Amino acid sequence: MSRGDPRILLFTGKGGVGKSTIAAGTACLAARRGLRTLVLSTDAAHSLADAFGVHRPGPDPTQVDDLLHLQQVDAQRRFEASWSEISRYLRSVLDAGGVDPVTAEELTVLPGAEEVLALLELRLQVRTGDWDAVVVDCAPTAETLRLLALPEALGWYMHRVFPVERRVVRALGPVLSRAAGVPMPEDNVFGAVQRLHGELDEVRSLLAGPRASVRLVLTPENVVLAEARRSLTTLSLYGYRVDGAVVNRVFPEAGADEWRARWVAAQAEVMGRVRESFVGLPLWRACYRDDEPVGTAALAALAEELYAGHDALADPSGAEPLRFTRDGAATTLRLALPLVERSDVDLTRHGDELAVTVAAYRRLLTLPPALARHSVTGARVVDGELQVRFEETTA
Repeated sequence: MSRGDPRILLFTGKGGVGKSTIAAGTACLAARRGLRTLVLSTDAAHSLADAFGVHRPGPDPTQVDDLLHLQQVDAQRRFEASWSEISRYLRSVLDAGGVDPVTAEELTVLPGAEEVLALLELRLQVRTGDWDAVVVDCAPTAETLRLLALPEALGWYMHRVFPVERRVVRALGPVLSRAAGVPMPEDNVFGAVQRLHGELDEVRSLLAGPRASVRLVLTPENVVLAEARRSLTTLSLYGYRVDGAVVNRVFPEAGADEWRARWVAAQAEVMGRVRESFVGLPLWRACYRDDEPVGTAALAALAEELYAGHDALADPSGAEPLRFTRDGAATTLRLALPLVERSDVDLTRHGDELAVTVAAYRRLLTLPPALARHSVTGARVVDGELQVRFEETTA
């Protein structure tokens, strides 16, 4: 991205940890420091309006303070704009198979599609040039991971399978339609898929770019920490930068009575594991408050206390999550994979593709053409980084 592009900061975390409040506070802080700021929600729960204490705004950015605008994406409108042609074709296929119209309508709405397509609004807003900072209140962690993995997965299909399917349908469409008993997709359907892929690919480029990062929000509880650790690994696997973590609702230690003292002790034990889990990353703490911060003044005060003078919108630093280095005749692929051991990673190579699997998540990496004649000669995980060594095969 160029220097004129905005800082993009995504907040995600397990449901109920205060993610929307932290995102809203960070956006308030950015605006009060002179940045034209948009805070945008892709979470179907749409809690941002509640955090700002305003009625649900329209689908376009609505000003809530000086230099600060709020947008809660109209997922249905975005869905219809990006998915309508594809959906109509799928309904025609189901209709040919005897599925009733109401059921067909439900079956053509893909699970999670609204959150994915909501990210397209981010692309449109970045392209306007109206913003210095865009803060995104994402869906809870599992949904966020799925939607951030989609652009690259769809890219593999578009490059490997899509051209062949399109040529076959163009040549044999009528024959296939009669043989299968269902309509074959027309060229406008392929065009809609291609446009959607191009838009999602641009979203991925923005979110994996040098001015974008993800910030994890958690509370000091073992179950929440376990999910945050998985998120850190998986986001890195897909090439997204995590620039820090916010630990929310930490009990203050001073003046604790016996009941609260037990909570303080339990949280302190978890906080030790939090520090071990996020070594090398900024870690911010927000104390448990006796009132809920609502409105721009309260949210800005929360953020000032949280970041304690640090630049909350500073560009992410450190190495790219995925990079290649050369050492003589050998080339090493380096992929950030914090919190994993070598035994946690499965590697498979198919031609110019390297499949990296960690737990339930898999990423297909297309290798540069220069490595086509190279063989994998070693793989290891060192200090949270997967290192795969390639050396040229001699005849």
